[in-house]
Amino acid sequence: MATIRVLLFDLGGVLVEFDGITPLLELCAQRIDREAARRFWLMSPSVRRFETGQCGAEEFAAGAVRELGLSLAPKLFLERFVSWDRGPMEGAFNLLESLRGRFLLACLSNNNELHWRRLQEMGLAARFDRCYLSQEIGLMKPDRAAYDHVVRDLGVSPGEILFFDDNIECVEAARQAGLTARQTRGVSEAQAALVSLGLLPRPASPEPDRQSRGDLG
Repeated sequence: MATIRVLLFDLGGVLVEFDGITPLLELCAQRIDREAARRFWLMSPSVRRFETGQCGAEEFAAGAVRELGLSLAPKLFLERFVSWDRGPMEGAFNLLESLRGRFLLACLSNNNELHWRRLQEMGLAARFDRCYLSQEIGLMKPDRAAYDHVVRDLGVSPGEILFFDDNIECVEAARQAGLTARQTRGVSEAQAALVSLGLLPRPASPEPDRQSRGDLG
């Protein structure tokens, strides 16, 4: 493995709590399964237009309601959609702080103006040296062009970038683009991957209690 210089994080599902699956199943009255709900956020034409900056929030909501066959008004769908992004996961800021100064920290996120605004207000954007957001760069994972854009902008070789994503399609696409990539779900899995690669020290084992040592006094 090449020397890692850049840590590139997906946000939702890795560092940010985004629950767009369970609420979507409820809205669809279980007409779709969890896998279909997960893939909706990657493949829906309305989502892709919104998250690459090609349409506004209202047009996105109307399109999503139409694609999903919902009777819900687009305005109400949009209100619920905003609430599904619940902000940084516990431990996300601490993990990024522990890595600062040792690596260039970046994010590559399929995102949108509504959720990103909330994350900025919560202080997440300031934790990264570079932010590559689909609505700003006009490119979306798992399309190869999104990874190529990041590599060109950073000016490093692809293998020097370690990428974390919870969706296997995005991880596989990153590997095809030459990046080092790991599928991780949540902060603890990302931290464990960093430890396994020798990029973070292994947490100290807790001191065994007296009874576990057979020392009963």
